[in-house]
Amino acid sequence: MIFVFEIHIKPGYTAEAYADAWVRASEIIQRAPGARGTRLHRKIGAPDVLLAIASWESKAMRDAMEGSPSHDAKRIIKEQAEFVDVRVVGEFEDAEWVVLPEGRVSE
Repeated sequence: MIFVFEIHIKPGYTAEAYADAWVRASEIIQRAPGARGTRLHRKIGAPDVLLAIASWESKAMRDAMEGSPSHDAKRIIKEQAEFVDVRVVGEFEDAEWVVLPEGRVSE
């Protein structure tokens, strides 16, 4: 499954500063069972809007991590709260199949 959220950087803060904290928190969160990676994207034409996509083996595994988050990751996220507005876009099932460049198919 993938978990998608949008981050709006508040005036006076930078996407780069947020990205630094995001990497630190992600490195911790990605140690949780079921974590399969995460990415951060900047919106074209809106440099203060970011999209984060986290991939998990299942919703249950992501929920388990959320239910008992790492103290360090929780601290990093809390430190960023005053500088950003976060909106959860949603949780999505993995596609049954994905067509990749060069005709490769991911199962």
